[in-house]
Amino acid sequence: MSKIGLIAGAGELPVEFSKSAVSKGKEIKIYGIKGITDKKIQKIAPTQWLHLGQAQKLIDSMKSDRIKDVVMLGKIEHYHLLYSIHRFDKRAREFFGQLVDKRAKSILEAVLNELKKEGFNPIDPSPFLSQLLVPEGLIAGEKEPEKEPMEDAYFGLKIAKEIAQLDIGQTVVVKNKIVIAVEGIEGTDKCILRGGELAGEGSVVCKVARKNQDMRYDVPVIGTKTLKSMKKAKAKLLAVESGKTFIVEKEEFKKLAKKYGISVIGVKLQ
Repeated sequence: MSKIGLIAGAGELPVEFSKSAVSKGKEIKIYGIKGITDKKIQKIAPTQWLHLGQAQKLIDSMKSDRIKDVVMLGKIEHYHLLYSIHRFDKRAREFFGQLVDKRAKSILEAVLNELKKEGFNPIDPSPFLSQLLVPEGLIAGEKEPEKEPMEDAYFGLKIAKEIAQLDIGQTVVVKNKIVIAVEGIEGTDKCILRGGELAGEGSVVCKVARKNQDMRYDVPVIGTKTLKSMKKAKAKLLAVESGKTFIVEKEEFKKLAKKYGISVIGVKLQ
């Protein structure tokens, strides 16, 4: 049985994957990033810690550990990469220097290609995380959203899909069919907070996957942190793309949505 190498970023998704893989009898080795990956992951499976940008050490370690299949999960903020390049090793600096542009999709696709060149096989992690995929319909909150917020949701999801395809971000905040905030390099939570500052109470947060989303990287994720940002922004509805968005800390998420009076819906998009 081949061993899976997990390159783990921030958040709960790498933790959930590790638990699921181990429960299914898979042998995994985790490669965590110091200061980014949640330390609790090391309790689940053997973990090696590296600094962000130690590309050659990561590749050499995975070869030494006889890794074939590789999974990349968890957030590494775009600005972390861009502002840390001066600390990267020679391999990582050369890699970044050869990129056509520094969009998230460009970086991640190039990383996958680099791994393939080194003989690794980047695999789709979703079979281990199918229980976390958002279903269609109301998934949290006490009641179905009213007509006006739902109209905002459908409007916002359509706009978000176009923004995601341009690789600007995956989230937009809308109100009264006006785009209030678009996610850029600052990330989802700061986008939500900015939307709240501009829109006031009752905005709608919409989050989607790219068209033809490659499930091997950068799949949209929602969790309790999303809801906490929405509470601060006084947003009342979270609309996400069903079947292509992961929800982490699911039970805690549902409890928090009920407590905050936030409705969360999954919408199937073409």
